[in-house]
Amino acid sequence: MSSGDTSAQRIPPFLTLGSARAMADGDMDTAPHPAREGADGMPGSLPRDDQSLLKTLDEGSPIASQLANEARRRERLQGRRFRRPDSTRVFTVSNQKGGVGKTTTTVNIAAALASAGLQVLVIDIDPQGNASTALGIEHHAEVESIYDVLINDEPLADVIAQCPDVENLVCAPATIHLAGAEIELVSLVAREQRLRRAIENYAVTRAEEGLPRLDYILIDCPPSLGLLTVNAFCAASEVLIPIQCEYYALEGLSQLLKNIEMIQKHLNADLRVSTILLTMYDGRTNLAAQVAAEVREHFPEQVLEAVVPRSVRISEAPSYQQTVMTYDPTSTGALSYLEAAAEIAEG
Repeated sequence: MSSGDTSAQRIPPFLTLGSARAMADGDMDTAPHPAREGADGMPGSLPRDDQSLLKTLDEGSPIASQLANEARRRERLQGRRFRRPDSTRVFTVSNQKGGVGKTTTTVNIAAALASAGLQVLVIDIDPQGNASTALGIEHHAEVESIYDVLINDEPLADVIAQCPDVENLVCAPATIHLAGAEIELVSLVAREQRLRRAIENYAVTRAEEGLPRLDYILIDCPPSLGLLTVNAFCAASEVLIPIQCEYYALEGLSQLLKNIEMIQKHLNADLRVSTILLTMYDGRTNLAAQVAAEVREHFPEQVLEAVVPRSVRISEAPSYQQTVMTYDPTSTGALSYLEAAAEIAEG
């Protein structure tokens, strides 16, 4: 094997979609599926039925205590079916600060809800198309995408693709064309309401075709407050804000809330911040605990009990065009997102 081949197998993000999926499925002997490779340094990565380590540990040790706690949490959620909402719940996942886990939260919450038997749609309106990548959906320039829906009035039904790894989960992908959509939207009629109308028409189309009603729609926004994000706010009734447990994440929150207030006043009176999720939590630092405590103090009703920790598995999953829910469902990250989805479904 040449050195170039070895490098390609070692760095999955640079593979084609088919090749990476083959690696993830274990079809290449040189690249076993990561879920079968063992732990990623986090105790939650151990399989549920692997009790050998627990037996060798002192029951009072911190590791044994953490493993036992996670085993109990998993047992409570395993095979659980979430209650269907009375009507479709539309979430905009937004935070103008980049790198706080918007896309990761969108795709993993969506996958968790769909795996629990609900009908879920992810709409990717970030020109980077990272949500489309994580769900295994093609989104190169030739693919019809949400850009065609917003700018060319294409029906949403014509651009939606099925997620290959999760039943009941579909996605409207984003392409690089969205990068210019902010400018093109300026001159269009009802520019702030175009996504909302597309979603309403898609609901009618599903009913006419005999498809089940969507239970959840999650819209992944770009890290900005432009017209794409305004369209998402106008289309949704709820806002889900992921907040990284670091100081800078708090600085932008007040500006985001001011923009949401403006949307409520002028464009969408039904919009509300219903959910805040703490992400990238590192329990070893005082700062993370302080940020979490401050956010909970200011938003006691909105902050979920579930907290998403820093996790190697969560970071690795997109390179295999998967969510962590399918990439390593036994990991701590997958468990945390499943708990967050359960809280949302029960809320």
